Amino acid sequence: MDNPIKSYWDFRLGDLKNSLEANNFEVYLAESSVQAKEIVLEKIIPEIDAKSISWGGSKTFVDSGLYDALKQEASLNVLDTFEKDVKSDEMLQRRREALLADLFITGTNAVTETGELVNLDMIGNRIAAITFGPRHVIILVGRNKIVPDVQEAMVRIKNYTAPVNIMRLEKKTPCLKSSVCEDCTSPERICNTWTITEKSFPKGRVKVVLINEDLGF
Repeated sequence: MDNPIKSYWDFRLGDLKNSLEANNFEVYLAESSVQAKEIVLEKIIPEIDAKSISWGGSKTFVDSGLYDALKQEASLNVLDTFEKDVKSDEMLQRRREALLADLFITGTNAVTETGELVNLDMIGNRIAAITFGPRHVIILVGRNKIVPDVQEAMVRIKNYTAPVNIMRLEKKTPCLKSSVCEDCTSPERICNTWTITEKSFPKGRVKVVLINEDLGF
């Protein structure tokens, strides 16, 4: 076998695609974040004929280049919830309005081998949009987010994803210094609301782009 690592991930991602599709998600495979960007811009958005778009916190989304490409897209009504120097009350209003967009793009904290999306939010705008509101949702997923089951997803999120995000955002919580979840009561705690998305409803509303790269947290 010339490239065992590629073969390994081809099998893993292929199996995950089947599991997600069995759970009514619409699934695309991308070999890189560059290809994922092309799939979103050249295939998904034209097919769903989106007129308005917004997004929720996702490093994968930003690193793919989609954020920079879409925030200046003249053909779309863009609700930019990442824009800096926006007052908190205005940003909160944008996040509310984003729930009525034609298309919402974000990532996921973990995806199980049986095809479930597991997420943990501070405010809840990201998981709210995944659950209900926008006509279509795109989830960008790096291969590093794959876990065996929901229990392992929660372990991953609490003991890796959340502390790393705290360090990125420089929130004042105990894990900023310890790197370990301490189930804190800090006012800046980001671990407030869990969601487990077992199936997409309606079928195909949630579209998952599986990317054969390690991306995001």
